[in-house]
Amino acid sequence: MHKRTKIKIAIFVLLVGMACMFTAVVTDHWAVLSPKVDKVNETCEAAHFGLWRLCKKHIYMTSENYVDGHGCGPISLPGEENCTYFRHFTPGQDAEIFEYKTQKEYNISAAAISIFSLTFMILGSLCLLGSCTGKGKGRDYLLKPAGMFFAFAGLCAFISLEVMRQSVKRMIESEDTIWIEYYYAWSFACACTGFILLFLTGIALLILSMPQMPRNPWETCMDAEPEQAE
Repeated sequence: MHKRTKIKIAIFVLLVGMACMFTAVVTDHWAVLSPKVDKVNETCEAAHFGLWRLCKKHIYMTSENYVDGHGCGPISLPGEENCTYFRHFTPGQDAEIFEYKTQKEYNISAAAISIFSLTFMILGSLCLLGSCTGKGKGRDYLLKPAGMFFAFAGLCAFISLEVMRQSVKRMIESEDTIWIEYYYAWSFACACTGFILLFLTGIALLILSMPQMPRNPWETCMDAEPEQAE
């Protein structure tokens, strides 16, 4: 396969990865939380949240939906939903929302790192744009920083995912919380997909932009013309 074709395929995969990561950052289904349900035919309150908002949903649990030992939900059931943006920089506000004091610190970290990921994606996109509009060696030169920026974006996405995972784990294990069940939803899956595509394809783009090594260096050296003695 020609080198230019490989680069075009890599750019297409990067576009998919960027779309997945952007979708994950702006949506609120990273994790779903469920409290314990003691009685049927009553309303319970499940929640799902992302990097910026927490949404609580009041779900009426009937005997058809109730499973003994399980929490409220599933979240797809109909119910009234109320979403609240996190007050990242207002002291003490999010402790009441999550009922767990350290949750705010985790959420700020995950949100900030995701912003770094988006910034690296923008820088990589600018380098790709310059590569597509440039000519000659300058076009290939811009592929190197583009690959590095996209690899850094994927790495930041991974760190944001891990911070969010630790956040949910600490919250569920706390004795102060009402949540007994959790699972990661489709926004988390989009972030995982974005991390894999951005990181691996960024590395691949960096490798493709490197100059080709000679296939047989020994023969290349042997075929070189001898230096002329003065």
